[in-house]
Amino acid sequence: MPALTFTRREPPASFFERVGGAGFFDVLIAHFHEEVEARPALRALYPEDPTAAHEHLRLFLIQYFGGPETYNELRGHPRLRMRHAPFTIDVELRDQWLSAMLAAVAATGLDGPERAELIAYLDTAAHQLRNA
Repeated sequence: MPALTFTRREPPASFFERVGGAGFFDVLIAHFHEEVEARPALRALYPEDPTAAHEHLRLFLIQYFGGPETYNELRGHPRLRMRHAPFTIDVELRDQWLSAMLAAVAATGLDGPERAELIAYLDTAAHQLRNA
């Protein structure tokens, strides 16, 4: 009987690692910020400076996609529906947000299975957070 050999396989890289780490999310959120500034319906969600909200989104996406858990350390459990409950998110606003995020994804140049994975998550999240 031949001897059995075992090959240790490394776990697959996380989405975070496959897209280049935090730098990718920095670029994504910078593009998203530009999109928000150009869309009055979205800009109205941020009566003052949207920088903190965009940083929260950046940290959340980093954590969700396998990066450091800084979001949890700073803000606790995401509780996305609860955190978004104060905002009236109807179909139009959901579509505006998703359109802005999709434009930001396109601006990063991300393609292939990572692009599909990111878009699938953003689409699902946008639909789940609609509350009106």
